Amino acid sequence: MPATDDSSALSPAPSSRSPWARRILWLGLLAGAAALVWHVLLRPPKGPPPGPDPWSGAVPVRVEPARSEDFTVQLRSIGTVMPFNTVTVRSRVDGQLARVLVREGQQVARGQLLAEIDPAPLRVALAQMQGQQQQNLAQLRNAESELARYEQLFQRDAVARQTLERQGALVQQLRGTLQIDQAQVDNARLQLSYTRITAPIAGRVGLRRVDAGNLVTANDTNGLFTLTQTQPVAVLFNVPEPQVAEVRLAHAGKSTPVAEAWDRDNRQRLAAGRLDTLDNQIDAATGTLKLKARFENSDDALFPNQFVNLRLALRALPGAVTVATDAVQFGSRGSYVYVVADGKAKVRMLTLGPAGGGRTVVEKGLQAGEPVVLEGLDRLEDGRAVTLVEQPDLPASSPLATTEQPAPTAR
Repeated sequence: MPATDDSSALSPAPSSRSPWARRILWLGLLAGAAALVWHVLLRPPKGPPPGPDPWSGAVPVRVEPARSEDFTVQLRSIGTVMPFNTVTVRSRVDGQLARVLVREGQQVARGQLLAEIDPAPLRVALAQMQGQQQQNLAQLRNAESELARYEQLFQRDAVARQTLERQGALVQQLRGTLQIDQAQVDNARLQLSYTRITAPIAGRVGLRRVDAGNLVTANDTNGLFTLTQTQPVAVLFNVPEPQVAEVRLAHAGKSTPVAEAWDRDNRQRLAAGRLDTLDNQIDAATGTLKLKARFENSDDALFPNQFVNLRLALRALPGAVTVATDAVQFGSRGSYVYVVADGKAKVRMLTLGPAGGGRTVVEKGLQAGEPVVLEGLDRLEDGRAVTLVEQPDLPASSPLATTEQPAPTAR
């Protein structure tokens, strides 16, 4: 029996896990090399230690103390200047416009001669009426003398009663005719007086529509020119229905409410006047009531059809506590302001009253003199530390310039 070789049976078989071990070894070497490169070349240098967060520090603010002052409750509206009276000057008679005695834009007084129509035709008509009157007057006097004779003859029974009565009727007829003649003479004189066109009101002359030398007709639609009364002048404006009761109460008071007219930009006061009258009903379409204010307008600051901003003073609140309207904030719990106490901002809930002129009345929640934050409100919260910024220097003529502010008091 041949001998067998047992060397193949005794040698160990190659391991099945050796490729995975080599892979893991290479991955570990690559990771170590990458960590070494990042540590040596790519790691950012160490910077200085972080400083304090600027958003968590004290907030710079500017404060303004709450004031105790007399406050006037005002109603604001948009108004239109209207003349108290407007007249279109027309001729009452036909004729040639002989002359115009006023300039366009001239201020005239009531009764002043404005223009004149050629009076010659009407003087002829007046003379004709007067001649007819004299003729009928002569007939009347003759009839009256005849009647006197008939009365004497009738007393002597020398004339019939019928003849006497007929003569008496003729006298009455002529007397009536004479009255008609007198009326015609008066009418002719009246027509002649219409050739002198005088101003029915005091006012300003508008642009002339007819020149001298043209023929004009009585009661022409366009007329010669217009007259507008601007001294005094009226301003018409509307108030919403919820404020009608307060306006009526002010109008019924002892003193008439003061009205002020301001320019379109609300920067300059043009004139001061008084509330004149109220309309008798509320406009159902707009829910507003129309009012009229009267301005003497002695300096002609107001012009007809001019747009103005009107302020009507309704009542006065003496010694009211007020703050700048810009300082008032509004949140879910209501209106509030930030006050400064012990170097920190404190939330103060308020009950507000009327506002106007950049100021708001505080009915409850604030005392006069307390420092109220006016600028720097964006980053504030209750209990946040603050630093006070002084008011910048402003020219004395600037509306933002104020008197020296009192130092804030700690509470």
